[in-house]
Order: sequence, then C-alpha cells, then structure tokens
Amino acid sequence: MKNPRATVDRVCHTTGLLLILSGLVHLVVFAVDGGPWNGPVSWRKPVTFGLSFGVTLIAVTWVTSYLRTGDRLRAALLLVFAADCVVEVGGITLQAWRRVPSHLNMETPFDTGVSMTLGVGGGVLVVLLTLFAVASFRHRPTGPAGMPLAVRSGFALLLVALASGAAMIARGVVLTRTGHQEAAYHSTAPLKPLHGVSLHAVLVLPLLARLLTRTPWGEGVRRRIVATAAGCYTAAVAVAGLWAALTY
Repeated sequence: MKNPRATVDRVCHTTGLLLILSGLVHLVVFAVDGGPWNGPVSWRKPVTFGLSFGVTLIAVTWVTSYLRTGDRLRAALLLVFAADCVVEVGGITLQAWRRVPSHLNMETPFDTGVSMTLGVGGGVLVVLLTLFAVASFRHRPTGPAGMPLAVRSGFALLLVALASGAAMIARGVVLTRTGHQEAAYHSTAPLKPLHGVSLHAVLVLPLLARLLTRTPWGEGVRRRIVATAAGCYTAAVAVAGLWAALTY
C-alpha cells in the first residue's frame, strides 16, 4: 500500500518542478523575444514567479515534514497550497502572453477577473503559510541539531514576506481605485527587496541545518552556526525593511 504522505509530497515536488520549468522556459522566451525586463508588462514576471513559487512549494513541502501536525491536515494544506501556486503562476503567465499587466489591472472585465483571482489566491497563500508558521511555534519541530530553530526562524521571516506582499497589493489597489493606475504599477518597487529576501528564509536556513549534518562538527557547534545564520538573515531582512520604510 502506498504511503499517502509520500504521495502528497511527490505531487507537490512534481508541481514545484513544473513551475520552475515554466520559469526557465519563459527565460528562454525572453531571450528570444526581448522586450523590457522591468515594468508591469514583461517576461520577468512569469520567469521570477515560476521560479519563486516552484522553489517555495518544494521548500514548504520539505520543511513541513519536520512539523508536528497530523498527516491528513498537512496533506490537505499542502494540496491546496500547490493548487494555489499553479493558479498564481498560471494567471501571471497568461497575462504576460496577452501583453497586459497581471496585477492591479482593471482595464477590462476579464483583466479584472484575473487580477481579483490573483488577489484572492494571495490571500489563500497568507492563510496557509500562517497556519504552518503557527504550527511550528506551537510544537517544537523535529529534525537534527539546529533544525527546530531553522524552521521556526524561516517561517517567522516568511511572515514578513507575506506582510510585505499584502502591503504591496493593498497600496496598489488603493491607487487603482483612486484613478492612479500607472502609480499603482510602480508603487510596489520599495517593498520588493524586503519581500524577496524574507520569502526564501524558509528554504535557506533549514537547508543549512541539513547540510551541517554532513560535517564532523558536534551538535552544539551546528546549533550555534544555525543561530548565527538566522541572526544574519534577520539582519538582512531588517536592512531591506529599513530601505523600504525610507523609500515607501
């Protein structure tokens, strides 16, 4: 009999790899088609979102294996998360091929529908990842030396990414509703570094803890290395947050 947990993990890993492949394919499209890299209409968005969502889905699937949650609850949350990642990347990619902005675009009923779908999908992501973050702090995660701290720090910093993402959407929506469409497209720039840096801590820190198991160092040394890395990563997020506050 197949292990249901292994099946869910395999589905999520495969989906993540396909999203990464989509990002790489669109990088080739950009190389062939050209055009601007920055701006609301560019091949950058399907590239970066495909790669980022793919890596995040694989990372979250792996990291949540260290959480003390029921297999059924974890499986349900991961499957919804995977489906939501596909919807987000799919909507962004669709609009890139249509040569129109994907977010904050209310020009036509169809564009509004896509933009609203992406917004709702973003809200679902916030809820799901927050639930995983809460689970990591309710019960000490399992794993080798340093992994519990790495998992908790990763999810804590991920919450910063979710908050900055929500702030970008909220400000953009306000500007769009008040008739400042062009300003809405450019309003997200100050928060992008903060969002990008904090988003991937949930992969970087646990991966470091796992790699340290291949060294001859004792558990105490490995814990201190992870703690130092978590502190450095938090400092980097703080710098990005300060820059965002000064330029927002």
